[in-house]
Amino acid sequence: MILIRGAGDIASGIAVRLHRCGFTLAMTDLSKPTSIRRTVCFSEAVLHGNCRVEDIDAEKAASRADADLILQRGHIPVFADDDGTVLSLLHPEAVVDARLAKVNLDTSISDAPIVVAVGPGFTAGQDCHAVVETQRGHYLGRVIYEGSAAPNTGVPGNIGGYTVERIIRAPKAGIFHPVHRIKDQVQANEIVAYVDEIPVYCRIGGTLRGILPEGIRVFEGMKSGDVDPRCQPEHCLCASDKALSVGGGTLEALLHFGYSDKSYPA
Repeated sequence: MILIRGAGDIASGIAVRLHRCGFTLAMTDLSKPTSIRRTVCFSEAVLHGNCRVEDIDAEKAASRADADLILQRGHIPVFADDDGTVLSLLHPEAVVDARLAKVNLDTSISDAPIVVAVGPGFTAGQDCHAVVETQRGHYLGRVIYEGSAAPNTGVPGNIGGYTVERIIRAPKAGIFHPVHRIKDQVQANEIVAYVDEIPVYCRIGGTLRGILPEGIRVFEGMKSGDVDPRCQPEHCLCASDKALSVGGGTLEALLHFGYSDKSYPA
């Protein structure tokens, strides 16, 4: 079994790649996930009991027995795991840390026979066996077997000519209340949500590609939404080019270290 820690959009793109290759997967996320691109995130199973990303189904699991039954149905089990105990519950043969915290929260190279980390904050050969690059550009999805991914720049990737402008951030700490849904078309400077009573504006027009769910507690400056200026709503329903590229790199790393698992049908 491969345990993917994290079930946001990049982690879910990895899961899509691995699931379609026939590998046995389980995923974890927080009990109150903060995923933005929720229509392509398996973390939604934690909130709703089940979800579908593209043509792949996931179900919430609370035990190893739950996970086994979900896997037998050809679905992906997703655990709420605030304290990191699922790792010792499942004893996976491989671990993929795709939480994208930009730092190593608690992953160790001894967590499993194969440990792959995604993005900055990890050093291959010390924290994990391999790191997959997440920075958009020439090296996106490349596997690093010695060293680290590019450091976090704090600047989102360029989409449709926009970087920081496309990100929606919380203006203050409080409770998030969206007034728009994913796939909605929005205009520059339109109100898309409130934090408590304070309005949250988008900076550019386009398709609302992601937004936090109702009732999430946010901190000032927290990423809360994402506007895609390309205005193609169908993109909201499939894993992104970046997520699939990182998924391909993760697949390479697992195969490089000899991972093989066909315990359950794809």
